[in-house]
Amino acid sequence: MVMLVCCSCSASQKAERFSSSFLDLFDTASTVIAYDNSQDAFNAHLEEFHNKLEEYDHLYDIYNAYDGINNLNTLNAKAKDAPVEVDGRIIDLLEYGKEVYKLSSGKTNICFGAVLSVWHDYRQHGINNPDDAVLPDMKELEKASKHTDINSLVIDKEKKTVYFEDPEMKLDVGAIAKGYAVQEVCKWASENLWQSGVISIGGNAYTFGHKEDGSLWNIEIESPNLDYMDYVEVVQITDLTVVTSGDYQRYYTVDGKKYCHIINPDTLMPSEYVASVSVICDDSALGDALSTTLFNMSVENGKKLVEATDGVEAVWIDKEYNKTFSSGFEKYIKK
Repeated sequence: MVMLVCCSCSASQKAERFSSSFLDLFDTASTVIAYDNSQDAFNAHLEEFHNKLEEYDHLYDIYNAYDGINNLNTLNAKAKDAPVEVDGRIIDLLEYGKEVYKLSSGKTNICFGAVLSVWHDYRQHGINNPDDAVLPDMKELEKASKHTDINSLVIDKEKKTVYFEDPEMKLDVGAIAKGYAVQEVCKWASENLWQSGVISIGGNAYTFGHKEDGSLWNIEIESPNLDYMDYVEVVQITDLTVVTSGDYQRYYTVDGKKYCHIINPDTLMPSEYVASVSVICDDSALGDALSTTLFNMSVENGKKLVEATDGVEAVWIDKEYNKTFSSGFEKYIKK
């Protein structure tokens, strides 16, 4: 997660800094900070922003159904039987998911839901019943992993339909959906609602414009262990996004050991390479995908991927809370 660091003051005689937070979308805490002409204007724009983000939240929800729309929950229930017509924004997300699969060499797979649903059930049971928390049986995970072939996801862009060739396959877009929605909605907001702001949707922070004095936004990258450090770094950016994946955000404990929600497709177990990875780039969708991908890789291999990807920088925090920077990351650190 990232935290927003800035002070409240006037941007000019016309524009002032306003902020608001909400908890009801994408199962996370969100904060909007933007410059607007008045409190009423900010509130009206915030409502527009929230409504548009809510559309994506409902479309990309795998757990809940909503009246009048076919969403990802609908696909997981019905796409095994016949092609299901969906909103174009779902088609776009799933197409992007296939691109991410290639970019990540399979480390981030939107068709990994059969395995992730097993872990989700055990994690929820463990959270609700800590004295009875257990790990899934490897045989159960291996059986589920046989139904994660992304080639079984059939997308017809012209008809806007989705079909599962494998009836036991399930979608889980947790590694990309929030970042994709943040990129789409925040880009729209920067073009239609506000000229300057910083928007944090959970671990995704999107910045545009400047503060009242013309300076960059300060973004505080949260530490995976607040007892060890208050934050990883404060970076100064604009027109860029910061996305973090970590083992401290969602986890449960079995026999005194914490098991995070990010599952390594190679081992079918929670990834244990690092405590957190934060990515800086100009696209929140890419940042979301890469932060998960890098979390599932060794730091050495992750650095190779980052250095080979234009416009991307990253910082890794290992289990001993040591920092490793990509070659260009430190230019963003606040001096």
